Amino acid sequence: MPLNRRTFLERSAAAGAGVAVAVGTAVPAAADERGGQGHGRPPKRYSFTVMGTTDLHGNVFNWDYFTDKEFDDKAHNDVGLAKISTLVTQIRKEKGRRNTLLIDAGDTIQGTQLSYYYAKVDPITAKRGPVHPMAQAMNAIGYDAAALGNHEFNYGIPVLRKFEEQCDFPLLGANALDAKTLRPAFAPYSMHRLCTPHGRDVKVAVLGLTNPGIAIWDKQNVSGKMVFPGLEEQAAKWVPKLRSLGADVVIVSAHSGSSGTSSYGDQLPYVENAAGLVAEQVPGIDAILVGHAHTEIAEYFVTNKESGKQVVLSEPLKWGQRLTLFDFGLVWDKGRWTVEKVGAKVLNSNTVAEDEKITRLLSDEHRKVVAYVNQVIGTSTAAMSTVAAPWQDEPIIDLINHVQVETVKAALAGGQYAALPVLSQASCFSRTASIPAGQVTIRDAAGLYVFENTLEARLLTGAQLKDYLEFSARYFVQTPAGAPVDTAKLTNADGTPDYNYDAVSGLTYDIDIARPAGSRIVDLSFGGEPIDPAAQFVLAVNNYRAAGGGNFPHVARAQQLWANSEEIRNTIINWVKAEGTVDPAQFASVGWKLTREGVPVF
Repeated sequence: MPLNRRTFLERSAAAGAGVAVAVGTAVPAAADERGGQGHGRPPKRYSFTVMGTTDLHGNVFNWDYFTDKEFDDKAHNDVGLAKISTLVTQIRKEKGRRNTLLIDAGDTIQGTQLSYYYAKVDPITAKRGPVHPMAQAMNAIGYDAAALGNHEFNYGIPVLRKFEEQCDFPLLGANALDAKTLRPAFAPYSMHRLCTPHGRDVKVAVLGLTNPGIAIWDKQNVSGKMVFPGLEEQAAKWVPKLRSLGADVVIVSAHSGSSGTSSYGDQLPYVENAAGLVAEQVPGIDAILVGHAHTEIAEYFVTNKESGKQVVLSEPLKWGQRLTLFDFGLVWDKGRWTVEKVGAKVLNSNTVAEDEKITRLLSDEHRKVVAYVNQVIGTSTAAMSTVAAPWQDEPIIDLINHVQVETVKAALAGGQYAALPVLSQASCFSRTASIPAGQVTIRDAAGLYVFENTLEARLLTGAQLKDYLEFSARYFVQTPAGAPVDTAKLTNADGTPDYNYDAVSGLTYDIDIARPAGSRIVDLSFGGEPIDPAAQFVLAVNNYRAAGGGNFPHVARAQQLWANSEEIRNTIINWVKAEGTVDPAQFASVGWKLTREGVPVF
């Protein structure tokens, strides 16, 4: 359904009124201890389990569409909702179907070619369009609620609203507000009723919180339509309301990591990874399902500063690799249910087979996408790989930068900034991406760019570019001259991910890894001459970085000269189609290298 002002405001008003959605009733479960509360009788107790996933990113099958084979990694993890479904079925059988809930913490409809296909190639928003595979799978498994993730907004609000319409469970976002009314644009919470053998039901509230970074990462999709205040602020508003509505248990599903840090600096006055702060600052929360950070936290306790009570946090690993279990033990005390104990653990999806119910359900969709990604779009004169790209200048990264430079030059042609030199940044998003010699398919080209980033042009000076490169070079572990170099330990210093190391084309420079971070860029040159600090350059940059992602200096505040709504991935695919042949001799060059005291490392 296309989003118009009327439907948007109607939905906002309903959600803002605090409508409780997805209310479930459960049949009585076996009690842990029978009897009343009188003298000599044991207290009434009840237990239940809340299962949680997060950052599914379009993974239904245990399949890698970029390699066109079953997913595998060094730890032999498996992925996908078909695996999760098997685990969920096992837990429901063990605990009793009506003594469980299943929730998610966001980032559902972006990340694989399966999810891309049904957003862009055969879009769910088309008239008589298909039902999104993630909605089909999650409905079949029986999710009770899901928080919104930031990547839910990548394809625009109409796609998200259509996905919401197709789900049998609510999408929650207490801090996703209508920009005009400042009322929730989605249901803030859902309330679930579990029957006990002791008379009074247990009411479990699930409060959904999403990431404030949406306002900058998807600015073109949400600006003027939605705003995203901080998680702590909105949790402090809603948790007391949920308690006043009779919630015996309050669970937060937060698409926000637990570290208390932000990747975009001071671009927004809110913390990106705020789940731990919510637990610490907002009383009345029993557990938080954490998302967004793509880390595994089986069980982590935070003491609330006001109440002194401990709040349990758990983050299952991304893509359906893990399933969190929150096990609650309640006791009847003074006329109400009280949480007596709660713990968390994670289950590994590689211990079970895929649920055939899910794989059969979506077999046609899977086949369509496999056929799509295997379409031949051109040829390559040589094989290229990202295996060594994190520590040396590789032609495959040069290809990304070459396409971006050509695209920006064409966009600026004939305008005020056409004469300025165009530089480009690119990161190694996957260490397993490759372009084969011979036929090149969509999946080969798409594998270079696994994110739905779009392209911008920003105006920077030579001095600002030097700062930018120094910041990027923090990625390398300081290694003294003469010391052995182990590439397995050379990168990702202080936890910096591969996608936050940028190589910039159009310049030449050395990175002296024997020096401390902040003073590593040596012999920075443009056109064979030392760079002029005052000279102006155009930087072709992805929208994540341009919006402050990674907290790189200067770029987020630099003047925007041009922006495009086309995914860089598609720009690369279309470039290969247009050229017909990919020849590294046309674009490959060594613009940067690692050194120690002037001696190249490789």
